[in-house]
Amino acid sequence: MEDKIIAFITQYIPLTDDEIATIKEQNLIKYYKKGSTLLSEGEYSKECFFVLKGCIRSFHIIDGEERTTEFYTENQTINPVSYLTKEPSAYYLSCLEDSVIALGSDERNKKLLEKVPKLGSMIINLSSTLIAESSNSLDDFKNLSPEMRYRKLMETRPKLFQRVPLYHIASYLGITPESLSRMRKRISSNL
Repeated sequence: MEDKIIAFITQYIPLTDDEIATIKEQNLIKYYKKGSTLLSEGEYSKECFFVLKGCIRSFHIIDGEERTTEFYTENQTINPVSYLTKEPSAYYLSCLEDSVIALGSDERNKKLLEKVPKLGSMIINLSSTLIAESSNSLDDFKNLSPEMRYRKLMETRPKLFQRVPLYHIASYLGITPESLSRMRKRISSNL
């Protein structure tokens, strides 16, 4: 699995054999079973995550109801707000599939940046990308109708529909499972 991390990094920056060895030494890879919780509401996250394999769901519980806010799959970074702010988490992270995750921590990341300083520029670029994606996702939720959000999700992440139960997708879209079912039926009959 370390090779997946190296392949991901080398998309952005070239690495020497020594730098590859250093990165492989630093990463802590952990396996999680489907249904495992990576982070609970109220917990302090001491780690950030890089999904090597699997699907992770971010959600809030509001009035006893789960509301999905994001899905993370292969080659996506999860920087919990709690990890960045050092405050209790306002949401949960849970594995929808058996997952393989590379864990990062402040201490481990600092050591790695000391040994491979050019990773800093890649991290800045990735952070900017994550901020832009989060902003676009929020804008879509505020400005697009549920049907338009559904269509966009189908265009941009069609494989999610094979990996994620439809009731989670409905929650992500901000609608009920019944509304999603009617929408899907209406869209398919118009094709």
